[in-house]
Amino acid sequence: MTTALTAPEGADTAWPGPLPGADPLPGQLDRWLAARGAELVAIRRHIHAHPEPSHAEFETAALVARELTLAGLQPRMLPRGNGVICDIGQGDRVVAFRADLDALPLHDLKDVPYRSTVDKLAHACGHDVHTTVLLGLGMALAQLDEQGELPGRVRLLFQPAEEAIPSGAPEVIAAGALKDVAAIYALHCYPQLPSGLVGVRSGPFTAAADTVRVTLSGPGGHTARPHLTADLVHALGRVIVDVPALLDRRVDPRAGVSLVWGSVHAGQAFNAIPGTGEVSGTVRILNRDAWREAPEMITKLIRDVVAATGAEVEVEYKRGVPPVINDRMATAIVAGAAGAALGADRVVEAEISMGGEDFSFYLEHVPGAMIRLGTGVPGSDVRHDLHQGDFDVDENCIGHGIRVMTHTALAALSTGAF
Repeated sequence: MTTALTAPEGADTAWPGPLPGADPLPGQLDRWLAARGAELVAIRRHIHAHPEPSHAEFETAALVARELTLAGLQPRMLPRGNGVICDIGQGDRVVAFRADLDALPLHDLKDVPYRSTVDKLAHACGHDVHTTVLLGLGMALAQLDEQGELPGRVRLLFQPAEEAIPSGAPEVIAAGALKDVAAIYALHCYPQLPSGLVGVRSGPFTAAADTVRVTLSGPGGHTARPHLTADLVHALGRVIVDVPALLDRRVDPRAGVSLVWGSVHAGQAFNAIPGTGEVSGTVRILNRDAWREAPEMITKLIRDVVAATGAEVEVEYKRGVPPVINDRMATAIVAGAAGAALGADRVVEAEISMGGEDFSFYLEHVPGAMIRLGTGVPGSDVRHDLHQGDFDVDENCIGHGIRVMTHTALAALSTGAF
């Protein structure tokens, strides 16, 4: 079996084996990883050098489909051609795995041979790694299936537009991605952990992420006579200060609700009260029930605060993504699988993140879990954060991710928990 890409110059031809304390993978997967590691690095670097924006991941999806076809599989494209769905094996019960394809509108600041060739577009969130890990999982499971060692059916979901609103997960779901799926898994790059470690957590994992924009209007006027008009800047100040403070008293603090303003605009002259003004920000919530109630509650709070100022108010509340709530049993399965793949001491508790992740849309339908894949260089104090132009990974993390996901697939297929 060959792939469309060759190993990059200078890339290691031997993939790291199991970490100390890890169990051997089923069948011949260890040897497969050792033989195919450089090709997987080449795939990751090609994707990294040729990023595509949200909703337009056509070439990346085509590459994924070609590689899966070369592995003897039968991938199908999403209706728009910017994503891929592929089943492996047989069975009525399906375990699914998801990766995201899109890049961010950022400059790639790294001085590396695989630096982005597209201006103002970079894989600064690790989606190139996610895609490569899922490809590697598919190739490895295809070989296990050929050998009769795959005890069920696995579905790979290569999703567009994780970074956009509206995001791509609903599009994938609408294409039948969750038909017969019993559980779903995903991983996300995490530079705060060194390569070789993974972070797992049951329950709230990432927050819901919505946006709210408040537009105030009034007749305007002279700053010497605010009593004759609606003092719009003062009204904006009340919204900025009072609404988050009141929200803290209306919601159970265990729900993890955070309203933070990021932009405010009003006026041109120091001595003129403006006729319009605007403030916008994000709403982040860890509790699913609180997220469902948030639009009505926050809109009413804003209107109540503005009412006393005399200004007119328009509130635009936009849904982003729900919170990622990891299922308890799914988390236990992936934690055990990660321990078997890497060693029990390589599995740590993940922190809760207030960032948003549209993997949550899948978890609205089926149980599942997302984990964090360590991508930092072991022994290095440098941790380039996600969504920064200089973000990069220790490429050994690709092999570690494939090991964990392969163990997870086999464990999830073998258990009767779902």
